[in-house]
Amino acid sequence: MTAVRKVAIAGSGVAGLAAAIQLAKAGVEVDVFEAKPEVSALGSGISLQGNALRVFDALGAWDDIRAAGYAFEGLNLRAPGPGAPIVAQLPDLKTGGPDYPSSMGIPRPDLARILLDHAEKAGADVRFGARITGIEQTDDAVEVFVDGAFVGTYDLLIGADGLNSTVREMVGIDTKPEPTGMGIWRAFVSRPAEVTSTELYYGGPMYIAGYTPTGDDSMYAFLVEKAQDRFGVSDEEASRIMREESRAYDGPWNAIRADLEAGAHANYTWFTKHLVEEPWNRGRVVIIGDAAHSCPPTIAQGAAQGLEDALVLTELLVQRDALDQQLWDDFHTRRLPRAKAVVEASVQLGQWQLDGVRDADAGGLMFGLAQMTAQPA
Repeated sequence: MTAVRKVAIAGSGVAGLAAAIQLAKAGVEVDVFEAKPEVSALGSGISLQGNALRVFDALGAWDDIRAAGYAFEGLNLRAPGPGAPIVAQLPDLKTGGPDYPSSMGIPRPDLARILLDHAEKAGADVRFGARITGIEQTDDAVEVFVDGAFVGTYDLLIGADGLNSTVREMVGIDTKPEPTGMGIWRAFVSRPAEVTSTELYYGGPMYIAGYTPTGDDSMYAFLVEKAQDRFGVSDEEASRIMREESRAYDGPWNAIRADLEAGAHANYTWFTKHLVEEPWNRGRVVIIGDAAHSCPPTIAQGAAQGLEDALVLTELLVQRDALDQQLWDDFHTRRLPRAKAVVEASVQLGQWQLDGVRDADAGGLMFGLAQMTAQPA
């Protein structure tokens, strides 16, 4: 017997769909409500570490994701300036264990479609263009309203609706994402043959310049700068800014600039941070993923932590026979310290760059975190 029989999920991101897959596989009735009208066909790429890949395997989606993405080992560091010479080739710790590559890049839309397909095949009902606008709780249930209309009574509502979570606000949690002081340009471009792993450039006018392969013919490129108000610029101006800001970087960046000149879309966001302190639930409503915590992508663990939230939560919901305080205590014990460590380390790496700290032990911090995430959540 499971602790829940009918669950509503707000949001169709990686955390929400991972939870939907696991619960539906266990025979739980699952309704997913997504405010967007459809699965987005836009977006750049995403970097996934081994511990995220381990969760995909538990979901039963690993084979499809492996086929759609680009797996690789290690990390190259290049110097800015003529020729962009490789100055270091660093190994990656296999945080997922020996059965998985250390890292993978995949186009975000492809990942979204794969997880949606697995959720629907497992039996989850995913409704697009459906925004949760209200909830009413009792000791035994939560009533859910979508676009002002009552849609059903559930044993649990999982708020996996992202950084600006409506569910988080509705249950009275005031914690919200805060800018860290950095902004990032991203573009989805073609992959030069010489790019076979993530490569980062430190130095030059940007805090970080880099790219990650996402397929045989694709990769996403990024530039990290001091946060600025870039949100009103046109598509043409965005591409122009990214081209100009990358002029100090040679090597594969020449091909990236050519793609931007040819019309590749550039988008801009700020890095944020937040961590909801325990508890993440209010009665029969719980938040996970970006609704509960966010961090800069300096360690590429944001999606992985949301996936781990979903896996741990659903494991407890499936294995227990009551949605009681012991279940919530066990969930928070397993998830809060780990998410907090990731948020704090990710923010610290960025802050060292903002402050110009040259003797910071970034490698030691990243290795220590990798050792932690190598242990199953």
